[in-house]
Amino acid sequence: MAIAEQHVTSTHSDSAASEGFSWRSWLATVDHKKIGIIYIISAFAFFIIGGIEAMLIRVQLGMPNNTFLSADVYNQLFTMHATTMVFLVIMPMNVGIGNYVVPLMVGARDMAFPRLNALSIWLFLGGGLLLYFSFIAGGAPNGGWFSYAPLTQTRYSPTAGMDYWILGLGLTGVASIAGALNFIVTVLNMRAPGMTLNRMPLFVWMNLVVSFIIIFAFPTFTVASIQLLFDRQFGAAFFNPALGGDAVLWQHLFWFFGHPEVYILILPVMGMISEVLPTFSRKPIFGYAFVAYSGVAIGFLGFIVWAHHMFGVGLGPVANAFFAGASMVIAVPTGVKIFNWIATMWGGDVRLTTAMLYAIGFISMFIIGGISGITLASPPIDLQQTDSYYVVAHLHYVLFGGSILGLFSGAFYWFPKMTGRMLDEKLGKLQFWLMLVSFNLTFFPMHIVGTEGMPRRIYTYEAGMGWEVWNLIETVGTFLLAFSVLMFIYNVFKTLRSGALASNDPWDAPTLEWAIPSPPPSYNFLHTPVVTSRRPLWDAKYPHAVGDDHGPASKPSPVRYEYTDENTPGAKDIHMPSLTFSPMILAGGLTIASLGFIYINQAILGLPTRVAALVFIAIGAVMVFYAIRGWVVDSRKDSPYLGHHH
Repeated sequence: MAIAEQHVTSTHSDSAASEGFSWRSWLATVDHKKIGIIYIISAFAFFIIGGIEAMLIRVQLGMPNNTFLSADVYNQLFTMHATTMVFLVIMPMNVGIGNYVVPLMVGARDMAFPRLNALSIWLFLGGGLLLYFSFIAGGAPNGGWFSYAPLTQTRYSPTAGMDYWILGLGLTGVASIAGALNFIVTVLNMRAPGMTLNRMPLFVWMNLVVSFIIIFAFPTFTVASIQLLFDRQFGAAFFNPALGGDAVLWQHLFWFFGHPEVYILILPVMGMISEVLPTFSRKPIFGYAFVAYSGVAIGFLGFIVWAHHMFGVGLGPVANAFFAGASMVIAVPTGVKIFNWIATMWGGDVRLTTAMLYAIGFISMFIIGGISGITLASPPIDLQQTDSYYVVAHLHYVLFGGSILGLFSGAFYWFPKMTGRMLDEKLGKLQFWLMLVSFNLTFFPMHIVGTEGMPRRIYTYEAGMGWEVWNLIETVGTFLLAFSVLMFIYNVFKTLRSGALASNDPWDAPTLEWAIPSPPPSYNFLHTPVVTSRRPLWDAKYPHAVGDDHGPASKPSPVRYEYTDENTPGAKDIHMPSLTFSPMILAGGLTIASLGFIYINQAILGLPTRVAALVFIAIGAVMVFYAIRGWVVDSRKDSPYLGHHH
């Protein structure tokens, strides 16, 4: 608890708590809850944009020989759609919910490094905005979300779009690594007394595993993208076969990051499901240890299966056999989770709330995606299906049927905690059924057209191929899917304006975040909770049924409900870190400097452009140095160990 103690004994009282609602209190915040909300809103905005891109793609493919989009615009759209959904929607949505909930679940007052947390959100936003700026700066990236060499060399991608992709994702990658370090230190060092690793909520477990995956996976991608930038800007030859480079090297480096990335997207959602199912089944999760350690196993195995994305490049039978075997093995811990979730519901007092429906929808759709994934793990089958729409179907069943449905489950579950209001359940259930039906309408036919030979990444096709009806059905499904998302947006606005007020614990849940007010005060817990089991709140509410899964606890959990606000006696003595603009200025400086780097070596653009690029880099550098200085000053001001004993 050393970090926690140091963290809350600040002698500086300019905390977010004293600000009330103002733009300054949001833009300069270091409160994990506000940062989590900014993450969630930003990711949802990108979700809308990515969805619009998907609809434009589907309009183009709804009819054969369609001329709605040109080939190049189509390539830009599908590249940006996938990049957006992976890097700017699912990842930051997971991080946003994790940011809000994990410190509450472990009984901490904030994340371990509040200012680093703020830097993460502004770097993510800077990277996303830089990526989208490419649309108005001569064309977005058009090489696919995995940017295979040699298509990304300047000869085939002459616009600056790929450079925007490299630097935009570079910024979000730094944000991810910083966030992962923050989660690891928070979870390992700031848990409430008595909360051993084996008593942590499963959502916390999955966030911990994912943070380690990010730390080991992202540097590979960062190195590869910097090499690609050198190829493009300075004539290096890492991935250029004409100069002795190796195009397949890019695939190895990319997928060594890209396959663990799939688990970065899905594991936090599996953690959410593991919280929702026990709450609405009125019984503890079945096989807690299996669910936790299967997540750890997935984290390890995720790093030895990357080349199953490369069965089509001719690695040879030995490599193919190894990666096929590893891909089959990684299905085992995932299957374990699915059986445990089903067993949790079995015999339980199941309440079909909207969150529970989304959790069950997640399980059923994820099973379909998992089965198509197992077929793709076989090299001879994969050789037929790679680069066909069958792979697109598999991807969307795992990432939309999996991650997005799971995120909606988490949203309905924790929305009352974040806002103090209950989303409309009737509207939510209607939205769930519309989303489930339209999702299957959109993506199931892709299995069929893929098996019939429709390739990925084509912008049009001839009539008479047998694909027309299926493509039209997919396009209709997309618009119904968009309508279901609009229903959710309407539900949120209606709830924020006039929704039913939420109590501390509207779901009768077992974990610590439901012991404090909705929404929580800035300092979270007035008194540090003490934990004696995996279900501290259920123990406090139902002392006759106390105990861990492996034997009864020695005494009922001392956790108590807290009805506190900023005026509660003792609350004024809790000093949280002060507001600071330094992280935002630092992220802004890095974003502006990145924009300069894109044009620094574009010889064809002439001297004025290169001078402008140098000016951008200089402005960015000044902002970075100014922000670092401010950061150090803030640290001294906030720390009793540095600022007030000299």
